[in-house]
Amino acid sequence: MHAPFQPPATDWAAKWAIYQAQQIAFKEHESGRQLSYRSLNLLGNRLAVFLHQEKGLRKGDRVAVLAENCLEYLLLFVAAQKSGLILVPLNYRLAAPEIEYLLNNANVQLLLAEPQFLAKLESTSLYRKIPGLDWSSLQQLCTEEEAMESYDDFTPANIEEDDPIFLLYTSGTTGFPKASLYTHKMLFWNSINTAMSLVVNSESRTVNCMPPFHTGGWNVLTTPFLHHGGYTCLMKKFDASTVLRLLETEKTTIFMGVPTMLKMMAELPQFENSDLSSLYYIIVGGESMPIPLIEQWHAKGVPIRQGYGMTEVGPNLTSLHHRDAFAKMGSIGRPNFYVQIRIVDENGVSVPPGQSGELLLKGPMVSPGYWRNEEATAKALQDGWFLTGDRVRMDEDGYLFVIDRIKNMFISGGENVYPAEIERVLLEHDAVAEAAVFGVPDEKWGEVGKALIVLKKEKVCTDSELAQYCKEVLAKFKVPKYIQLVESLPKNDTGKIDRKAIKTLA
Repeated sequence: MHAPFQPPATDWAAKWAIYQAQQIAFKEHESGRQLSYRSLNLLGNRLAVFLHQEKGLRKGDRVAVLAENCLEYLLLFVAAQKSGLILVPLNYRLAAPEIEYLLNNANVQLLLAEPQFLAKLESTSLYRKIPGLDWSSLQQLCTEEEAMESYDDFTPANIEEDDPIFLLYTSGTTGFPKASLYTHKMLFWNSINTAMSLVVNSESRTVNCMPPFHTGGWNVLTTPFLHHGGYTCLMKKFDASTVLRLLETEKTTIFMGVPTMLKMMAELPQFENSDLSSLYYIIVGGESMPIPLIEQWHAKGVPIRQGYGMTEVGPNLTSLHHRDAFAKMGSIGRPNFYVQIRIVDENGVSVPPGQSGELLLKGPMVSPGYWRNEEATAKALQDGWFLTGDRVRMDEDGYLFVIDRIKNMFISGGENVYPAEIERVLLEHDAVAEAAVFGVPDEKWGEVGKALIVLKKEKVCTDSELAQYCKEVLAKFKVPKYIQLVESLPKNDTGKIDRKAIKTLA
């Protein structure tokens, strides 16, 4: 008689299939479809076997996915945990040229896309060159129509902790996106940090409407909940009234959102009468939340927990306990349990409390670097410390406050927007001589882009024409809301654009 199969520690679905086979792991809000931990494990086994045997994929191969939140996406993740495949989540908000760049950079072995995104893919030159799998075929593999018992004794690949499970693309100051290597080790330690900061266990319940091309969509709550045997209701996109209703009907214990989402829900007429008593608190990230909005949710009996995260590190790095929301107004809290920090000046020397400097991070949740980009890796990682590019200060009680973004990024509706990327696109227009993009306050999105444009001599172009040009090659959230034609841009002594002067003018 054979001893029962003991799954490896990296195969979370297989582990929970032993402990609580019938408990629901994931539910798809729009369709009502759901997966128990047993089904999650067996269907993940079937998918891993298919990708290996029928598609010839091996450990380390990249699988690019262009899809919204759905059960198939989660099963691809489970299959990746079992087989060592690397998922490359593609941002469906990007324009076709941007997606083509990512596909080329990742050198993917398999491309999967929901039908509504095929038109965008078909306009890329790589679409017919990359092996694919029809989405309906993937759906069939991810259903329980066939007997699954034969996949009970699936033998997983030998997974090392530093093996990547994701390539997560993030825009950079060079104007070109780069992929952070997100490893199985990072996955584990981010989950541990999260659970030690919050209440995450097998009784936890959440609604996830964060997009799956973000580390936030995967790693703020979804993967920690899977690791701890919790329940997640998936939504394809955020809708304020629907989310507010689901927070009540799904008996949600923790929800993660950006301030814009919470503002839109709080403005709904049904907000006052919603029963949100199941919520321990709401996690807020992406940008700081205005105190009046915090007060509005606290008055409703829902504490707000603010934090700080990065794609390359964690992402769950700091947490401000809800009891400190007012006493430490504007703070991102203190480092999570297994997160080490330093705050240094321009010479790399640690600064005392009260002084600002660049935030450096260290710990088992730090990425080993960027995919095929040794230069960017060397700049970001020094002696095991990750240089965030964010200027912060620590007060006498150990609470952190973000002062400025050294990398000149701004955040629009929770989306990181890098001016260099937009400026590169604008400068490719034959009428543009100079371009400077920066964030300006916006009531709805927190910040939006504004571009100052100097046209080439003898060239004629309108701001609306430039806006249309941007819409054709950039994701919608990156397109500057305001475009202003100017005679010249302020420069410093070295002839470079003076961004401080531009912000002062703005």
